Amino acid sequence: MKKEDCIFCKIANGEIPSKTLYEDEAFRVILDLGPATRGHALILPKNHFDNLYELSDEAASGVMKLARKMAGIMTEKLNCDGFNLVQNNGETAGQTVFHFHMHLIPRYKGDGQRIKIGWIPGEPDQEELEEIKKTIAE
Repeated sequence: MKKEDCIFCKIANGEIPSKTLYEDEAFRVILDLGPATRGHALILPKNHFDNLYELSDEAASGVMKLARKMAGIMTEKLNCDGFNLVQNNGETAGQTVFHFHMHLIPRYKGDGQRIKIGWIPGEPDQEELEEIKKTIAE
């Protein structure tokens, strides 16, 4: 199922040319046109899902298996020193294209990139942690 006005649907399904690294019946992996580092790529499902919350269980499983496979290949071929998998959901979290995608970002010593999702660690007390646990897990 594609969304007619979605640019990532068009790229994933071959309607718009891309630098494709991998393709199967469910996914296309392309080089990012605005890379954070050398080799930065995106995993795009061929079916449209706005975000992680809409992703089917089958697609979720498939994207992680593919991410693991591509990270291994890219690490070997690009001789990178580390690897980030990044996936944003919602505008507040940094999502700019509302078609689920996962960033594959090879990392190199001295590449000048810092993890942009950094945070200042909070200092919750045990009572607050217990309240949050109850809210989520019970």
